[in-house]
Amino acid sequence: AQVTPDDTVTVYVLDPIDVQGRIDNLTGLVSTASVGYVGARDLRLRPLAREGELLETVPGMILTQHSGGGKSNQMFVRGFNLDHGTDFSTKIEGMPINLPTHAHGHGYTDLNFLVPELVDHIEYSLGNYYAELGDFGSAGGAEFRLRRRLSEPMFSLGVGENGHRRVMAAGSVSAGPTGTFLAGGEMHGYDGPWDVAERQRKLSGMLRYTHEGATSSISLLALAYRNEWNSSDQIPMRAVQAGTISRFGQIDTSLGGETSRYSLAATWSRAAASSSQKVDVYLSRYALDLFGNFTYFLDDPTDGDQIRQRDRGRWIFGANAAHLQPFDLAGRPHRMTVGTQVRGDFAGLALSRTNGRQLVTQVRADDVTQLSAGGYVELVSNWSGVFRTTAGVRADAFRFHVSSQRVENVGTTSDHLVSPKLSLTFGPWSRTETYVSGGLGFHSNDARGTVTTVDPNTGSPTEPVDPLVRSWGAEVGVRSEPVAGLVSTGAVWMIELESELLFIGDAGTTEPSDRSRRMGVTLANFYRITDEWTADLDVSLTQARLLEVPAATNRIPGALENVVAAGFGYEPLSDGLFGSVRLRRFGSYPLIEDNAVRAQANAVVNASAGYRLGSARLTVSVLNLLDEEHSDVQYYYPSRLAGEPVGGVDDIHFHPAEPRQFRVSLSWGL
Repeated sequence: AQVTPDDTVTVYVLDPIDVQGRIDNLTGLVSTASVGYVGARDLRLRPLAREGELLETVPGMILTQHSGGGKSNQMFVRGFNLDHGTDFSTKIEGMPINLPTHAHGHGYTDLNFLVPELVDHIEYSLGNYYAELGDFGSAGGAEFRLRRRLSEPMFSLGVGENGHRRVMAAGSVSAGPTGTFLAGGEMHGYDGPWDVAERQRKLSGMLRYTHEGATSSISLLALAYRNEWNSSDQIPMRAVQAGTISRFGQIDTSLGGETSRYSLAATWSRAAASSSQKVDVYLSRYALDLFGNFTYFLDDPTDGDQIRQRDRGRWIFGANAAHLQPFDLAGRPHRMTVGTQVRGDFAGLALSRTNGRQLVTQVRADDVTQLSAGGYVELVSNWSGVFRTTAGVRADAFRFHVSSQRVENVGTTSDHLVSPKLSLTFGPWSRTETYVSGGLGFHSNDARGTVTTVDPNTGSPTEPVDPLVRSWGAEVGVRSEPVAGLVSTGAVWMIELESELLFIGDAGTTEPSDRSRRMGVTLANFYRITDEWTADLDVSLTQARLLEVPAATNRIPGALENVVAAGFGYEPLSDGLFGSVRLRRFGSYPLIEDNAVRAQANAVVNASAGYRLGSARLTVSVLNLLDEEHSDVQYYYPSRLAGEPVGGVDDIHFHPAEPRQFRVSLSWGL
C-alpha cells in the first residue's frame, strides 16, 4: 500500500507496518473476518452530525441520539440495542470509555469529547473471540488512536443552521531530535431545531508529548472535556398527532444536563528484534448531572416523573501491560502474547425525583467501589503456509462494594470466570482467507444490582442479580481481494447471552430478562478504485430472539434486523474539488416482545463537497440531504399526559431526526 507522511496507521505487531487511511488488506495479519483498521484519510471524508458517528465505520454499527448533544449516543450493532454502550467495549489510547455502574446506564460510553480531526485511526473487532477483550466485549470492541504529530498546524472554523458554530485548532512542535508536543482542541455550540433551544456549549482539549526512540516510544496524554445542554428527549407520538406539541417540541421543557471528563494517560512501548512490550496507565475524573422525564405524569400525577441522575465525581484508574514473544517450535513460527488489565472505579451516585430541576425526593444514593483484574494469554501458530491458529484464554475477577442510604442495600460481592477463545485460519488461496472462530465472553452487571435486596422505589423485596453474565459466540468468515483495490469480508455469526440482566437507571432497580440468541450475516466491502476515488458498502442482517419463552413473545425490543451503509468519495491528491456522499439505513424492528408494534425504517443521506487549494479547504456539508422525516430512536411503553387515565397510555415514543441543514467550514492543514 502507498504511504503518505500525514496519514499512516501503525499496527502493533512485532514488525510494525504503515499503510494508507484504511488498511487495504489484512490477509495474514488478523484472526477473523471481523477486524478492521480505518485511518484519518478515510475518516476525513465522512460528513458527521456528531462525533460518535466515527464508530459507524464498524460494519453494521449505528449511532443515534435521543437526548441532546452532551449525552452518550444510542448504539446498535449485531442485533444488540447497546443502549449507551453495554456489550461493546470502547477505548481510547488504552483507556476504557465504558463506565460501569453509571448513574444513567451500565456501560455508558460518551464519545462527545472526541475531536474528529485529532483521531489518527480506529481499530475494531466484532465478536468475543479476542483474548484482549474483557468486560463489555460480547459484541466486540473498538479503540481510537489519536494523532502524535502534525505536518503543519490545523485550523477549522464552521458555521451552519440551527446555531451551529465550531472552532478547532491544533499544532505540533518538535522537542529535540526524538520528541514532539501536540496541542489541540475545539469549542462547539449548537441550538438545534428544537422548540426549546439545546444551547449546547462544549469544550474539548488535548495535550500530548511523544518520544520516539529507535526501538521504544513514550506517550504522555492529557484530555479535557466539559459540556452542558438542554435535552430534547423522546416524545409520545400521540402528542404530536394531536397537535399538543410540534415534532420538535417537548413535554417537559426543563430537561438538560452537564458533564465533564479529565484524563491523564501514559504509554510506553518497545519493539525489538526478539520481543515487544507495551504498558498503559491512566487516571480519569468524570462527572454527570442529568435531568430526564420519560413517562411525564405516570408515577406522580402532581409533581411529574422528572428524575435527576448524578455521577457525583467518579475517579477511574487502571493499567494494561502486554508482552509479545515470537519463538520457533517444531520448525514452525509461533507468537505468544501475555497481558494483564486492572481497573478501579470509585463513584458517588444519586437518583432523585425532581420538578423543574428542583428536588422532590431522593430515591437512592450510593457510594460504589468496583475493582477488576484480568489476565490473558494468546498464541498465534503458523502450522503451514496456509493454516494458522489463534488460541487464547483470559481470566477475570471482580469485586463490588456498595454503601447505600438504605442499610438493606449495603453489601460486598465478587465473581470470576474464565473465557477461552479459538480461531482457525485457512489460506490464503487466490488472495482469500477463511476463518472459523469461537469464544466465550461476558459483561458485568451494575454493582448496585448485585447487592440490592429492597426496591428503593417501592420498598418491596427484590433479588440481587449475578455480577457477571456469560456470553457465547461463533463465526465463520472470509476475507478476499477479488480485484486490485477491492477488499470484501463476510461473516456468518452467532452470539448467545446467559441473561440480559440490566440495571434500570430510571427506576433505580434491576430488571432481569431471559436468555437470548442473535444470529446474522455481515458483509463489508471497501474499494479503493484509484488513489483518489473510494467506495464502500456494508450490509448486516440479524435475527434476535429470546430463548426459553413462547415463540409468540420471543422478540428482543430494539434489536435492529437489517442495516445498510454505503459511501462514495473523491479526494484529490493535489488542489481541486473533493466530495463524498453517504447513505445509512436501518430497517423496521420490533418494539415489544410479541412483534405487534414495530419501529419505522430509517434512511438518511449526508453529503459534503468543497475545494482544496494548498493547505486550505472550503467545505459545504448537507446533513439529511433528502430532508426525510424519520426517527433517530423509537420505543414503546406507557406514559401519561395531563388529563389522561391514571394507568397511562401505551404509545410509541420517538426522537425525531433533525431536518436538512447546511454547514460551511473553512479549514487549514486538514
